[in-house]
Amino acid sequence: MVRAARSAEREGRAAVVVGSSLGALVALSLAESLGSGGPRLVLVAPALGFGERWKSKLPEGDAFELFHHGEGRPLPIHRAFFEEMSDVRVDEAPPSVPVSIVMGTGDESVPFEQVFESWARWEASGRLVPGSRFHRVEGGDHGLIEFGDEIEAAVRERLAG
Repeated sequence: MVRAARSAEREGRAAVVVGSSLGALVALSLAESLGSGGPRLVLVAPALGFGERWKSKLPEGDAFELFHHGEGRPLPIHRAFFEEMSDVRVDEAPPSVPVSIVMGTGDESVPFEQVFESWARWEASGRLVPGSRFHRVEGGDHGLIEFGDEIEAAVRERLAG
């Protein structure tokens, strides 16, 4: 996923990259590899702290089904995916580019508190780029389908600087 994102960014030289859920981790990885000259970020319902949280809650067996929000239905996934994701650490430090997070308080996949704690840690580090912003969406779920205006506002915010 990260290789594909790097390739697409090289071809298009994006001003802003939007990543949702696991795509937000891909966006953070892209930003990490490109440094402060890379595109600004909008992270929608980002899966910050994903690996350890999910790894501890997995059912027994190698494969099982989870609801895929993009497909709108359950799809099979393998335990190895979660084991690999538990080693991903791109969310430990803030990105070196301006970032906006759009996060619903009613997210059933990624707890709001988990994402907000990561944001607070980024702020406390003193390394969060000025102008970065956390958009709290009251009642918003993981898909944020009904909150397109909030996502659009975050994208426009990042396009502006």
